[in-house]
Amino acid sequence: MTRYYTRACNFYYGKNSQNLINSKKTLPLNGNKFISFDEVEIITRKSKKKIKVNSIKYLPTSIKKKIFKDIKIITSKKKNFSNFNFNKIPLIMGVLNLTPDSFSDGGKFNSLGKGINHAKKLLKEGVDIIDIGGESTRPGSQTVNSIQEWNRIKKILKKLKYFNTSLDTRKADIMQKGINLGVNLINDVSGISFDKNSIKILKKYKTPFVLQHSRGTPDIMQKNPKYKNVVLDIYDYFEDKIKFLRKNGILHNKIILDPGIGFGKNLKHNVMLLQSISIFHSLGFPIMLGISRKRFIGDIAEENDDKKRVGGTLSSSIFSLMQGVQLIRVHDVNEIIQGVKVFKRLLD
Repeated sequence: MTRYYTRACNFYYGKNSQNLINSKKTLPLNGNKFISFDEVEIITRKSKKKIKVNSIKYLPTSIKKKIFKDIKIITSKKKNFSNFNFNKIPLIMGVLNLTPDSFSDGGKFNSLGKGINHAKKLLKEGVDIIDIGGESTRPGSQTVNSIQEWNRIKKILKKLKYFNTSLDTRKADIMQKGINLGVNLINDVSGISFDKNSIKILKKYKTPFVLQHSRGTPDIMQKNPKYKNVVLDIYDYFEDKIKFLRKNGILHNKIILDPGIGFGKNLKHNVMLLQSISIFHSLGFPIMLGISRKRFIGDIAEENDDKKRVGGTLSSSIFSLMQGVQLIRVHDVNEIIQGVKVFKRLLD
């Protein structure tokens, strides 16, 4: 049986979007009048076809039923959690790595004083949440033990107890300790797969979390990754993973999907994912992207110095905003927020 996927496309923004929605010419993405669409791309493993939303009624009954079901999900307003207002897009997650070896900023903030100062800077610049990590998961990195990871982050977590924080970890015991210190979101790059006890912790505390796709562990994930169709393979992964989590007792919808740019993907895979990122709206959860200073930007721009990839990060962030992505994880918070503000103002 042919499997059909629905991707919202041909988006409109700002006041133009609001006017089109009011005149019933477009549909709001996630119930947000700031961004709307009037076309969908109907995708199978063998074909793609774009049609106007008002032409769906002319499709064969079996396909039409599936597409209308997806559109209902795509247009439904997202429930807020982790102190997020998902109508404000994009929300910004600021990176605070307390490691000696993280990609791009390893060793810069791995002391209490430097870490606190950087957290204050991120807050002043306007982040919606700070993502705190004590273990590098960059390509080629090795696992550190729980004691070492916790020792790197525990003092910072205590200092930031009353702020909106996310914990970047793959380990269940670190998750539990962080949750007990008031962490608002768990960001596990392994897709809740690294530690079998993680599901138990997330079920016990009903904690919101990021469900990320990655292929392999960080030490081997970039060794010739292959997919039949990277976009649809990851879509199916999310669908299967959510079903698995439901069966294991995680029944809430406080989940954010992250396709894992750079985690077991080459340049072609990353570009294809970003170009089709709006397909994941039909799964019914907010979308997060970690695109900051990533290698795909360097590959395209021929820039080896990751600290000089702010321009590529900004353009990727604006493109993601234009596809309705709700949450962007970045290092250069001031520059990205500034770019988003200008973009939105120009739409007025």
